[in-house]
Amino acid sequence: MKYVDEFRDPQFARQLVKRINAEAKHFERPLAFMEICGGHTHTIYRHGLEHLLPENVQFIHGPGCPVCVIPMGRVDDALWLANQPDVILTTFGDMMRVPGSQESLLQARARGRDVRFVYSPLDALKIAKENPDKKVIFFAIGFETTAPSTAVTLVAAKKQQVKNFSVFSNHVKIEPPLRAIVGADETRIDGFIGPGHVATVVGSDAFKFLPTEYNKPVVVTGFEPLDILQSVAMLIDQYLSGAVERGESRVENQYSRVVRPEGNLAALKLLDRV
Repeated sequence: MKYVDEFRDPQFARQLVKRINAEAKHFERPLAFMEICGGHTHTIYRHGLEHLLPENVQFIHGPGCPVCVIPMGRVDDALWLANQPDVILTTFGDMMRVPGSQESLLQARARGRDVRFVYSPLDALKIAKENPDKKVIFFAIGFETTAPSTAVTLVAAKKQQVKNFSVFSNHVKIEPPLRAIVGADETRIDGFIGPGHVATVVGSDAFKFLPTEYNKPVVVTGFEPLDILQSVAMLIDQYLSGAVERGESRVENQYSRVVRPEGNLAALKLLDRV
């Protein structure tokens, strides 16, 4: 399949749902699969995928988007920066409404603070060049998906000798929260629907620690309805084949049209440098 509409084809969806329902009958207990990325959660709800699966196949909603789970104190820090003299605070649009302990960045903007949303940190760098008398700060957020764009911007700022640009970095890695989830042993998780966007940077091999250390199967997955249904079928197959029972669970790459095992080596090298 090459086009978006093919990944939403009702006929293919019905075939996958029929397969999942048939295979799920072999299990005496429910199987719970955690989708790691908030983009997957959005697709699941938007297309009603949870209602298509049998009762003994369940979704557990995982860490989600860093914007959704950012500590309130980090937002307060950004608000403090926005309140400093001669500061222009920039960030992605979805950060504007996230509440701090007193207010959001959007509310600070309504009070007259110079807070601007940008589509890219390079836009923030452009604002810095256009306002040399101001201190322009980019409130950086995101997993490894967005971190390379911040790194590219910092390299560009140094090369162009832009002295009034800085980054308030709140980038986070995907591995620590996953280790915390499986290590806490508070929720039964039978497999993971791996985050396709993060994997475009870090690669599908970055999730090998889950099957290797915890015997949890992972399927790195795209963001269309058929992507997610196929990943559920692939996870179930690892149970039906006996791989999980033998301690041989593995990482599979459903999103192979975008993700490589080794990831984006240029982006990883840049992140290490910056």
